[in-house]
Amino acid sequence: MRTFFPALILLCSIFSVQLNAQNLGFRCTNPSTTTCNSLIDYRLPNTTTLAAVKDLFDIKNLRSLLDANNFPIDTPETTTVKASEILKIPFPCLCRNGTGISNRRPFYTVVSGDGLDHIAVDVFSRLVTYPQIQNVNGIPDADNISVDQELWIPLPCSCDDVDGQAALHYGHLVAAGSTVAGIAAEFDTTESTLLELNGMSNSSQLMANTILDVPLKVCTTIVRNVSMDYPLLVPNGTHTFTANGCVRCQCDAANNWILNCESSGIIRRNGETCPSTQCPGTSFDLGNTTADSGCNRSRCAYGGYRDNTIYTDLTQESTCSPPGGSNNSNGSPSGNGSNGLRWSFILGVSLIVLHHLSW
Repeated sequence: MRTFFPALILLCSIFSVQLNAQNLGFRCTNPSTTTCNSLIDYRLPNTTTLAAVKDLFDIKNLRSLLDANNFPIDTPETTTVKASEILKIPFPCLCRNGTGISNRRPFYTVVSGDGLDHIAVDVFSRLVTYPQIQNVNGIPDADNISVDQELWIPLPCSCDDVDGQAALHYGHLVAAGSTVAGIAAEFDTTESTLLELNGMSNSSQLMANTILDVPLKVCTTIVRNVSMDYPLLVPNGTHTFTANGCVRCQCDAANNWILNCESSGIIRRNGETCPSTQCPGTSFDLGNTTADSGCNRSRCAYGGYRDNTIYTDLTQESTCSPPGGSNNSNGSPSGNGSNGLRWSFILGVSLIVLHHLSW
């Protein structure tokens, strides 16, 4: 019996860790190398500044936080935000072991008096639980952490397609009095999709003040899979700056669900000019289109960026709505190395998302 109980305790410990691992993040069945951009609601535990929120979540550039919350681009980082306000936090997502969690970001540095539960509940407003922090950081004893120890905070996310189409997964904070039907209607999805994504058997399981995986329907472009911002997912009514701030892309359902990208006109912080955004062999600049000819036109479309090069491709697109109003637009790129146009859902919500890559 002396050998039995230690073995049993060890087995229970292993089983407990496995359960914790299963409870990490949102479901993400994509390969473990899959990364994407994501978004989550954060209720401020106290009055603070945008700069403090930016630092807490390791957001590389203030612009991403401003755009995610539709703040004017010249809003100073010293701007005060009040306790209990909700900010949308953009962050990079990584698929891992069947779930999606933030891609090695943010990291939190332990200060005197901290405990894992305090960090989870009071600092990060229950976006994670203390066993989740314990699990991803390999901490044997949750009551034994050190001042200045850096802890990875595994925010929940996903990179999965939804119903066969690309989506940006949004960690939506459920307000008191919300219903699954109401949330589905607000974000242009279905009750069954929300229930299935969140592992709920019925709508009565929805709980206030929890984070719900809500798929935001997006339009995409011909971004190459070698691009630093692949996949570029932009929900309807939103815009994103990418390619080190040199390109601005906007998704507009009124534009036949076509993602329109153009030069941003921004001068980079180091004073350098942006790379050329002209389509090869043409006089077209990024975003330029030909005059309509029937239902077809050509566009100088954004194909991604890498090594200080912005890829552009001349594509063909349809300007006519397909029968029944469904989104079947396709593009045929004439440039080399592009993946073709894939038009996805559109979300009718004014939500601004900046891609997590720095510029």
